[in-house]
Amino acid sequence: MASSIVFYDIPSTLPINAWSPNTWKTRYALNFKGLSYRTEWIEYPDIEALCKKIGAPHTRNKPDGRPHYTLPVIHDLSTGAIVVESSKIVAYLDATYPDTPRLLPPGTLGLYQAFEDAALALTPAIGLFVIPSVPRILNPASLEYFHITRGALFGKKLDEVIPTGDAYGPAWQKLKDSFGKIDSWIRANGEESTYIMGDTICYADLFIAAYVLWFKLVLPEKWDEAKTWHEGRWEKLLENTAKYEAVL
Repeated sequence: MASSIVFYDIPSTLPINAWSPNTWKTRYALNFKGLSYRTEWIEYPDIEALCKKIGAPHTRNKPDGRPHYTLPVIHDLSTGAIVVESSKIVAYLDATYPDTPRLLPPGTLGLYQAFEDAALALTPAIGLFVIPSVPRILNPASLEYFHITRGALFGKKLDEVIPTGDAYGPAWQKLKDSFGKIDSWIRANGEESTYIMGDTICYADLFIAAYVLWFKLVLPEKWDEAKTWHEGRWEKLLENTAKYEAVL
């Protein structure tokens, strides 16, 4: 039965508004399952206060030991549950709404978690190019927060992060190779395979699509090249997942 779910996401200046790969994972999941939900947009500096207000737990600790709060978060009004982190949200949605399309086949959560760990290990190569360009699409309310927190992550100002000169070529090739690694996982099911499970889409594919869409939305000038990689796999993936891109 359809649910009324509040989904907390981070806004932008883009026409589609949604942009973050972490929250896109949850949006894709909600749309894939056909669940009723509404989005509440929360700027970066307001995430901690929002989480404390609704009782959402922190996801990790900051270097100084203070709790760190992140999105995505969902509040399921039909059960009262408040769930944080995309992988936990997926497990919750499949368990709570078994009569909707499953995001992960029964008994594969452990395998998915191993996949996610392997896939996340490839994302720094993407983030090296995309993260420094995110400020161009953020609202003024989130700009300072993003510059400070991501600058601390890299140990330098964001405008100094994107590789230039002799460093650009190897870094760009590493990004392409990261996509190539995922392409090889998909091709393990056969050269004509479309998804991680062959011809059947599952949450692992939506996870990948979230990062591909992030790349496309933030770096459209680079997308023209990237969409041709691996026989156009990434453009085709976004075409196949476009039906799950509704921003409600």
